[in-house]
Amino acid sequence: MFRTPPISFLILSSIFLAVLFGAPSASAQTSVPLPTLSFGVQDASEPSKVAISLQILALMTVLSIAPAILILTTSFTRIAVVLSFLRTALGTQQLPPNQVLVGLSLFLTFFVMKPTFTEIHEGALRPYLDGELAVDVALDRASDTLKGFMLRNTRDEDLGLFVELRAGEIPDAPEDLGLEVVVPSFVISELRTAFQMGFILYIPFLVIDMVVASVLMSMGMLMLPPVLISLPFKILLFVLVDGWYLVVRSLAGSFQV
Repeated sequence: MFRTPPISFLILSSIFLAVLFGAPSASAQTSVPLPTLSFGVQDASEPSKVAISLQILALMTVLSIAPAILILTTSFTRIAVVLSFLRTALGTQQLPPNQVLVGLSLFLTFFVMKPTFTEIHEGALRPYLDGELAVDVALDRASDTLKGFMLRNTRDEDLGLFVELRAGEIPDAPEDLGLEVVVPSFVISELRTAFQMGFILYIPFLVIDMVVASVLMSMGMLMLPPVLISLPFKILLFVLVDGWYLVVRSLAGSFQV
């Protein structure tokens, strides 16, 4: 049965709560200063201040679209799509998890793109940081290096498609094309190659599914899902042939760096 707490306990509890949550003393209020924040827009007295503000704005804009730049101008698209095809072909649902596939795709991208990134650093970034190059010259050098990688991995048919759609003057060499033509051409070329590799990955696992389904049907086990039986065999086949080694080797070797 519930018992009422003694009066002394209630009095001590009230004193404790008053001390803990009570208003601070005057000395505490004056000894702990609180910071204040203020925001405002002021007129720039020097042109250099305007230039710095514009540079910060441009930097923030570039950082906001950095994921799109990484995905569309590097080898990330092909690697991520092929690994997604592989997981679907295995039928392992969410294994490996998305975080693992994206992380593996990122590190494989850095591995494949290392020669290109090194060339950009040596030819554009470091001279700019040392004050040897202007911003526009450094950007041109970096974009030309990245454009060279994309052109080496882009089909001529895809380049011709976007040149035709632009309906402008046809340049003498592919290197003279702008990024607005090279980037979408590179992306659809990467998607085409990734789908081709995904189709090849699907074939052996599709054969296993068909064999298991035929065996179960011949045995009259129509109520047993064929995917449930074929999944261990697909995983066993993938492990026996060292599938991750073959897939990663094929992906890394499929790029012309």
